[in-house]
Amino acid sequence: MAASPAPAAGKAGIGRLRPLFAMLRPYRARLAVAFVAMLISAGMVLVIGEGLRRVIDEGFAKGRADLLNASLATLVALIAVLGAVTFIRVYNVYWVGARFTADLRTRLYGHILSLSTDFFEGTRTGDTVSRLTNDVTLIESAIGGTLLYALRMAFTLAGCAVMLFLTSVKLSFLAVACLPAVVLPIGVLGVRVRKLARVVQDRVADVSAQVDETLHEIRTVQAYGHEGADREAFRGRADAVFAAASRRSLFLSALIASVIVLAFGAVGMLLWVGANDVFAGRLTAGELTAFIFYAVLMANATFVLAEAYGELQRAAGASERLMELLDTKPGIVAPAAPVALPVPPTGAIALESVVFRYPARPEVAALDGIDLVVRPGERVALVGPSGAGKTTVFQLLLRFYDPTSGTVRIDGVAAREADPARIRERIALVPQEPVIFGASLADNVRYARPRASDEEVREALRLAYCLEFAERLPQGFETPLGERGVKLSGGQRQRVAIARAILADRSILLLDEATSSLDAESERAVQLALEGLMRGRTTLIIAHRLATVKSADRIVVMNHGRVDAVGTHDELVREAGLYARLASLQFAARSEDLVP
Repeated sequence: MAASPAPAAGKAGIGRLRPLFAMLRPYRARLAVAFVAMLISAGMVLVIGEGLRRVIDEGFAKGRADLLNASLATLVALIAVLGAVTFIRVYNVYWVGARFTADLRTRLYGHILSLSTDFFEGTRTGDTVSRLTNDVTLIESAIGGTLLYALRMAFTLAGCAVMLFLTSVKLSFLAVACLPAVVLPIGVLGVRVRKLARVVQDRVADVSAQVDETLHEIRTVQAYGHEGADREAFRGRADAVFAAASRRSLFLSALIASVIVLAFGAVGMLLWVGANDVFAGRLTAGELTAFIFYAVLMANATFVLAEAYGELQRAAGASERLMELLDTKPGIVAPAAPVALPVPPTGAIALESVVFRYPARPEVAALDGIDLVVRPGERVALVGPSGAGKTTVFQLLLRFYDPTSGTVRIDGVAAREADPARIRERIALVPQEPVIFGASLADNVRYARPRASDEEVREALRLAYCLEFAERLPQGFETPLGERGVKLSGGQRQRVAIARAILADRSILLLDEATSSLDAESERAVQLALEGLMRGRTTLIIAHRLATVKSADRIVVMNHGRVDAVGTHDELVREAGLYARLASLQFAARSEDLVP
């Protein structure tokens, strides 16, 4: 099932931030405190303008030192209170920004983990990581400062407009007449800034994707001497980021510069008109000072709003990318009323007329009418050429996908009707390429059972024949294994994955070429461990090396998504079909290798 389509990019704007605002509800108490502090500080700035008028008109103009001192003392007190209120406002705003960002990242990460396999097949890891890091950082900047700062400036702008009219109606009408010329660039250039902000974030995601890919596969890069080509490719992507950021900066700079020139040009004109009114006696010096103070505040607020508008447009571009991710629905979900699996688990498996096509390759049937029943405790091997559909069977059993048609049953329950998490709790997987995390050896083994005791971990390592190397590690079981288990050999990584499956202790065991990375001595040791692990469990084994599956209860030969034959090793060899040809080739080649 494909992931849900992303929203169209053209629908973004500052309004695209609205869904994120809804996530601020848990912090409404702190936001209320910050909002009240913001209103108080905005109001106090306006009061300071009135204080300046009184200092000039009643202190300087009338020559009264007592009034001057009283007015100045009041101004100092107001400024001190303003400082305290500003502290409360700024602290709460940045606290909310940091808390909101942490919660948003956690929500995004949890959502990513819930998405189905087809999402990750069609999405670059670096792009997803970029959304989780770079895009969220832009949102933090907007929520944790820019937005409320812009609101404060908006209140200041509105308050200044009122004070301007109270001070001089004539000059206020002139100021209002200048306003469209200041606002126009914000509307025209702001749209372009938003679109370019989205382009920048997309190009940054391209850079992250290449870094993620090359660092994860650095050995292959170096082995093939591909460093030069990768450097050039990276330079191209970095230059693409620069080009997009440069164009965004061009329009953002034009936006801010035009607002500054127009706003402060308007203030200059108002100062000239106001000075003539003072000379004519229509305005006092204190009123003109207060008017210019409010006009400068208004111009500064307009400038800040223009800059904040640009920042919010960038955040809107990031928000659009985040919401696309959050709006992506997992293709595999639990039904509204999932059917409970029987307890205790039996390990029964059934595939009934299963047809499956991968979403990325709908024209080709990976499985084409498969019927297979595996009884509890039975060992069944799946063999056949590459592309026969063996791994696809494992994918459906783990419910990474649902079949296009037909039914997969676990313990008698249709997988589509059960909770995927409950199905996976009954299956232990040992993949062909073992997955090792950068955590300690013990934590890697404990991955399937996080609460397992140290003794249980040690026993699992013993049964997987890991103790002989585990106890030699610098910090023993607590030794970090490095990214993707870089500190271990291939065979050691495989044995750690087997220890994880042993500790999981589940009724169904899936072995995907579980011994392919082992040397002959290690393979024998692990085969002995697997013998104990498989006892009493339903086991499906994928193997290309037929020598490892000769002892299976049944061997299912697959070819082109169909079951070609079923039987024991001896029965299939006698049939002289596909299995017999594969066995002849493998065992003949092995005999030739043994000839001195």
